[in-house]
Amino acid sequence: MSGSRIGLESLAARIMPAEAAAALIAPGETVGMSGFTGSGYPKAVPMALASRIEAEHAAGNPFRLRVWTGASTGPELDGALAKADGIEFRLPYNSDPIARDKINRGEMDYFDMHLSQVAPMAWQGFLGPLDTAIIEVSGIRPDGALIPSSSVGNNKTWIDRASKVILEVNRWQNPALEGMHDIYYGTALPPNRVPIPLVRPDQRIGEAYFRCDPSKIVAVVETDSPDRNLPFDAPGEDHRAIAGHLLEFFRHEVARGRLPASLLPLQSGVGNIANAVMSGLVHGPFDNLTAFTEVLQDGMLELMESGKLLTASATAFSLSPEAAAALNADMVRFRERLVLRPQEISNHPELIRRLGCIAMNGMIEADIHGAVNSTHLMGSRIQNGIGGSGDFARNAYVSIFMAPSTAKGGKISTIVPKAPHVDHINQDVQILVTEQGLADLRGLSPRQRAEVIIENCSHPDYRPALKDYLARARRDSYGQQSPTLLDEAFAWHQRFVETGDMRG
Repeated sequence: MSGSRIGLESLAARIMPAEAAAALIAPGETVGMSGFTGSGYPKAVPMALASRIEAEHAAGNPFRLRVWTGASTGPELDGALAKADGIEFRLPYNSDPIARDKINRGEMDYFDMHLSQVAPMAWQGFLGPLDTAIIEVSGIRPDGALIPSSSVGNNKTWIDRASKVILEVNRWQNPALEGMHDIYYGTALPPNRVPIPLVRPDQRIGEAYFRCDPSKIVAVVETDSPDRNLPFDAPGEDHRAIAGHLLEFFRHEVARGRLPASLLPLQSGVGNIANAVMSGLVHGPFDNLTAFTEVLQDGMLELMESGKLLTASATAFSLSPEAAAALNADMVRFRERLVLRPQEISNHPELIRRLGCIAMNGMIEADIHGAVNSTHLMGSRIQNGIGGSGDFARNAYVSIFMAPSTAKGGKISTIVPKAPHVDHINQDVQILVTEQGLADLRGLSPRQRAEVIIENCSHPDYRPALKDYLARARRDSYGQQSPTLLDEAFAWHQRFVETGDMRG
């Protein structure tokens, strides 16, 4: 196997085309696949599997699978299988537009769950058996150890739990990834659970490789396909304004002695606002920063390049094509400052609480009492999923949610009287930020929160209506802890459903 990344000689007989590997998967199986936010997911076998499923459907043979991943993947996996109508059940997170449409039409069952809970639940057995794991790796060592790819996600658990394993060895992935990963094998279920011995984001407590019994590996497919993350838009004026409000908040907290001068480990969700915040920190007064987060985005890489960010821990990259090319060109220099871990570690509540993370996540909307909806449009149509935002929000030292104050060109207010779907209860939301301003909700009752949120975060076009609603709720509500007019609580959303404009 000269020139191959497959160092274990005994696997030579199991190297095969993607089509042959796909033929090893039976209808109705549960398949655990690698991948997290468009990084490190298998490309060739899912595409071959989708082609096989289409052919079986054309012949009148039902063929659908239960698919588990780390988080979102790419078009060669979720998109191809959803288009082929090959997924009957999906967890724990999805952002593919074809799959999303099927989910919202009721044609695919979707279990949207906290990312930290996936591996424990798989081990507990509540999800049923795992038949096959399809895992992308960047290489196989002569001793059989698997070199992880550009994401870790739930791969350790899928490899351990699956009855059989199919490996995609991707030559596109930079060989300098080797040594960047920290695969911790010390987790256990109660009553055998013990503390996880991690006290700094840069600490390594595990191994650099996945363990896998070679007898479980039924196929090895060699590929050279790139990860397919989309480029990020340049931060808009609203995004920059949100970043500015947050930087001012950090300055204030440092001056009051509530944050150290180097802040605390940063966590940020995926998207343009998070990138704008990271870019703002490049020019901010804070040095010696660290990150303990799910994904490493362009802005965080820029922050590291500037020297402001010393180290970052995550479970995956989520980089634009340009940033991925820049990282690949300089991987050796970054390798010692980046750590990729299993998502049961990167998102673990114990570690988030211990490290005191500053959690910054996006939202779809927030209501005037501080409850946040991050998943559903108009209360029923799922957009992507909760991801890791709940893991971090509930356990962070500071829990921040961000969004522009309006959407759809001003037709929707993201500050509403009542969120029709709640992912984060008001007790888990400490700071709300829009381009209009920042609302510090810590220590405030729901009645007090309503005033601060409306005044600081709502758009001027909607502020009078929100104030009017609050005044009438304080007059007519059944109770005054969280004043609500039940007959009007969701009227704004119903108006948009009927007319396409919350303004009426």
